[in-house]
Amino acid sequence: MNQLAGTSELLRLAWRRDRVLVPASVLGLVLLAVGSARATVDLYPTDAEAATGLAGILANPAVIAMYGPLASQTTDALAVFKTVMMGAFFVSVLALVVVRRHTRTEEDEGRLELVGGAGGGRWAPLAAAVVLATTSVVTASVLSAAGLAAVGLDPVGSVAFGIAWATAGLAMVGVAAVAVQVASTTRGAAGLGFGFLGLSYVVRAVGDSSTGAAHALGWLSPLGWAGRVEAYGANRLWVLLLGLAVFVVGTGLGLALLQRRDLGAGLMPPRTGPARAGSLLSSPVGLVTRLATGTLIGWTIGLVVGGVVIGSLLGSVGELASNDAVSGVLEQLGGTAGTIEDIFLATETAIISAAVAGAGVALVLRLVAAERSGLGEAVLTTPTPRLRWYAAHVGVAVVLTTVLMTVLGFTVGLVGPLASDGAPGVAATIGASVATLPAVWLVVGVAALLAGSSPRFAPLAWGLLVVSFVVGELGRTMRLPQWVIDLSPFAHLSQLPGGEFEPLPALVLTAIAVAFVAAGATAYRARDVA
Repeated sequence: MNQLAGTSELLRLAWRRDRVLVPASVLGLVLLAVGSARATVDLYPTDAEAATGLAGILANPAVIAMYGPLASQTTDALAVFKTVMMGAFFVSVLALVVVRRHTRTEEDEGRLELVGGAGGGRWAPLAAAVVLATTSVVTASVLSAAGLAAVGLDPVGSVAFGIAWATAGLAMVGVAAVAVQVASTTRGAAGLGFGFLGLSYVVRAVGDSSTGAAHALGWLSPLGWAGRVEAYGANRLWVLLLGLAVFVVGTGLGLALLQRRDLGAGLMPPRTGPARAGSLLSSPVGLVTRLATGTLIGWTIGLVVGGVVIGSLLGSVGELASNDAVSGVLEQLGGTAGTIEDIFLATETAIISAAVAGAGVALVLRLVAAERSGLGEAVLTTPTPRLRWYAAHVGVAVVLTTVLMTVLGFTVGLVGPLASDGAPGVAATIGASVATLPAVWLVVGVAALLAGSSPRFAPLAWGLLVVSFVVGELGRTMRLPQWVIDLSPFAHLSQLPGGEFEPLPALVLTAIAVAFVAAGATAYRARDVA
């Protein structure tokens, strides 16, 4: 039992550090599920209307690959069609972030060595991280299920929905427990975890959109298990056992691997670099860019795939024009300007822009990670000024988000006209993607302000991103007051393509973003390095 000594104290410490991040993330997930379901129920009050509405369109293989199959042609199943897979993915990300943050990150920063020196057990940090991550996953799943039942959805199906999220999230807790032992750095653990999550999504997409033997591939993926629960359809509650099995095996394996490695090391040794650094590493921007190469490549591939899927869906969107209810909700999300293809594209582009903003936040917060790991101190002992080091992280985040949104627009512009004659061309789709950047930059600016002000406040950027996305994108369908919706930068985007670019909101958002970055720079220059 000495191996677990200090677990309760470390759990309280972990909760104190995440007392805003975890509740904000859980709240955002619950609002996503309940708000989306409520809007769909308003559109399709009866199962007959649901069966003749979107159900046929959702049988498109591209749609299934993106969101998973429709469990049944009922209003309840249609109400959670998008949020089952989307929520399972986000819950898995939350599980990975919490486990990594309180194990590998703490180890890299030297705090776990202090814990061990004070009598803390070897297993205690991992145990505390697993408990907090599990609590977060279960809370988000239970509250979402209760919220769906409260808005009138079938109680058994609502329980199945919660189980779908919990299955994926608990499995990811087990995977994360292993990843933080195998990798030797925080960034390496993130690469393994997100790599597994991306592979799970691809395997699920191939399995769900295929027929015959290939359909069974979905059973090899934790995200596929979330879809195979078929909430409001077959309601396979027993699928939770698969997630629990991975959770138990992964946690046990993580504890076993923890006993077989040295503190501060991983089972997978870090790669040795070249004997001499190249010219790219001679400046802060070059170093930050080099460290972000994997992120840039991974996100670029993801945005290309997403652009191909969205472009191919434009061929089916025309069928929505005949349904007044569907057109109405799309207009709430994407505006009223242009054709139905334009409105659909505006909706999807705005949603993806929030994900790209997340990539920008992650890059900015590497400033804090470098500060804690000692890399920042090593850089700042050279003649490199603080502001150049700060500006390198913020500048790379701004450039990366700009490149990613441009790649999305270019890909959609190439694929869309092949699927539909009414689809906008490359110039229009790039313009629509780039028009979302002021909101993205504002989110990056908030992260820069928090990171520059204090490392302890930096993780709040994630919670603010989730809440602003939910409020800005789903606020109207959730019937929130307009003043609440206006607090989100995503609520002030121009209605493109199809509408006209509104320069004033874009300039105001950009100006606020610049002000936040400047305030963060001032704070970073004045405070002590952690």
